[in-house]
Amino acid sequence: MELRNLGFDQWFQAKQPELQLPHSRVARVTAVNRDSYLVRNEDSEVLAEVTGNLLFSAESSLDLPAVGDWALVQYHNSGTLAIIHALFPRKSILRRKTPGKKIDYQVIASNIDVAFIVQSCDSNFNVRRLERYLVMVNEGQIEPILLLTKSDLVSPEALEQEISAVRQANIHCGIVALSNKTGSGLDQIREILETGKTYCLLGSSGVGKTTLLNRLVGEHQFEVNTVRDYDGKGRHTTTRRHLIVLEHGAMLIDTPGMQELGNIGASSGLDESFADIRDLAWGCRFADCTHTTEIGCALLAALESGELSQERYQSYLSLLKESAYNQMSYLEKREKDRKFDTVA
Repeated sequence: MELRNLGFDQWFQAKQPELQLPHSRVARVTAVNRDSYLVRNEDSEVLAEVTGNLLFSAESSLDLPAVGDWALVQYHNSGTLAIIHALFPRKSILRRKTPGKKIDYQVIASNIDVAFIVQSCDSNFNVRRLERYLVMVNEGQIEPILLLTKSDLVSPEALEQEISAVRQANIHCGIVALSNKTGSGLDQIREILETGKTYCLLGSSGVGKTTLLNRLVGEHQFEVNTVRDYDGKGRHTTTRRHLIVLEHGAMLIDTPGMQELGNIGASSGLDESFADIRDLAWGCRFADCTHTTEIGCALLAALESGELSQERYQSYLSLLKESAYNQMSYLEKREKDRKFDTVA
């Protein structure tokens, strides 16, 4: 296998001269464990560690290896152990606010071409949650595609209503309805997958991500837990992120189910995910319009005329406020950390 088949395209090749390290090789990070990594090159996949310099110079988790990263490594012990010395710049990154009250970034994966946002057609389907995923994906410069799983559990009419609800919310990403049980829609997904491209699965627990991964791999390689009958939710089957090379050369990253989504300073992601609201806002009377009480606000006018739904308007304001608050808190935290480092 050549590196380009693992995604090392011309964009990364152009960055290589910037990273100088004698006797090093290029490898891709395929898994992140608590204290170690897996990296893969043209020949093999081996355990890896980061240098102390890389570890202690990292200002945040953003500076440490993530699944999907390209790295310069040196091999030891007859090629059975790799040491990560440097990381290539990232073409794209999937990140979110850390769960809980802590305001910091959590890197999910990097250098992804397409993110499959997975929602099941049962009680998991939620347009507002989809909007939150879209902000995160668009902020990372990744193409989103919505997968509606468990289509066998609903009637064709109910499925069409869910797709219509997505379109009525001015969400224009690709949509594929599928059933892991009957196999419907799987061929459509296989047609999307391209050799040398990297894809990831995003969604809550119990929506069928791991089952889909097993179907695409062609074997029962990953553990699948049953979904609880009383609330339709499942436990976190996937406990870590791992990049898998599929039979036809595409790469797929499964991710643990995310019950809590948070964005930090996701201005470009908001603009892309709410392009209809962004375009409306150009008509506001004031450039610094908050879209809440101002006379001449184009969004309020669109609400009154029915051009903009109350639900989408409220979702936009909520995400905008959350992102701005998290960004402010993150910058304050960074400033405190810098002052602490200066005193120390």
